[in-house]
Amino acid sequence: MVNAINQALEIKLEQDKNVIVYGEDVGVEGGVFRVTEGLQKKFGKERVFDSPLAEAGIAGSAVGMAMAGLKPIIEMQFSGFSYPAFNQIISHVSRMQNRSRGNFKMPFVMRMPYGGGINALEHHSESMEAIWGHIPGIKVVIPSTPHDAKGLMISAIESDDPVIFMEPKRIYRAIKQEVNEDHFTVPIGKAKVVSTGKDITVVAYGAMIREVQKAAALAKKEGIDVEIIDLRSIYPIDRETIASSVMKTGRILTVHEAPASFGVASEISQIAIEEAFLHLEAPPKRLTGFDTIVPLPKGEHHYAITGDKIFYEIMRTVKY
Repeated sequence: MVNAINQALEIKLEQDKNVIVYGEDVGVEGGVFRVTEGLQKKFGKERVFDSPLAEAGIAGSAVGMAMAGLKPIIEMQFSGFSYPAFNQIISHVSRMQNRSRGNFKMPFVMRMPYGGGINALEHHSESMEAIWGHIPGIKVVIPSTPHDAKGLMISAIESDDPVIFMEPKRIYRAIKQEVNEDHFTVPIGKAKVVSTGKDITVVAYGAMIREVQKAAALAKKEGIDVEIIDLRSIYPIDRETIASSVMKTGRILTVHEAPASFGVASEISQIAIEEAFLHLEAPPKRLTGFDTIVPLPKGEHHYAITGDKIFYEIMRTVKY
């Protein structure tokens, strides 16, 4: 995934002189996870550069750049560091097109690694995608494969709307996949049916897709046929794909590592109720993180969602 995102950035920097990339340690070092490695050397310090350690300044400067016709791609070193920029995102990034009645576009992309699973410290492991998805005027994207990461990143850069691009750092280097080296896009707002099934729908995204696939393999041994949906976009959310699947299977389980309360899983459960209520054979179920701060490394395994836990919830739901 690291290589795929790097390639997407390189393609757009090559194609569009208005694209710029910056953030803390993004230029010389290529970022903490080396996602932007080599880009400054190829495109120069005016196109790819290091910023001061000031997240509000990083986001605020990008607002002005976008209004002036540039296409800024900014990096928050970790998603937990993005909160100083929240005022800029909710007050200006998300509202500028509406505020100006369309006279100013906001081609703004904010990249940030998120999620647990790497034994990181506090403010390095949380999954707060629901916060961003609740803000009108922005799109929120989370890929689960290198192919989708590249295609979604190119779509995000080419969008006139601001996009929060959340990268599951747990799988930055966990998956190898052949990816077309040329320009291609994956549509934002369209979920992907990873595998078809008839007994239960499981919706997930990011690093959780791999865990769901492990659970589905276990369920298969028990004669349970699981349909897996990779949401890919938190907002806009693909209601049609979710509803169509639940109408077929009659059951739905949503999995994410973010806390349960007011989370994405709650929204998906409500979609199932609104769109497919008469087809449901069991209440919509969710398997999520706890309503706590993600533990420090020694306790993180208690918080983590695994294939075994997902398999348990699949069986409970099917046997309801």
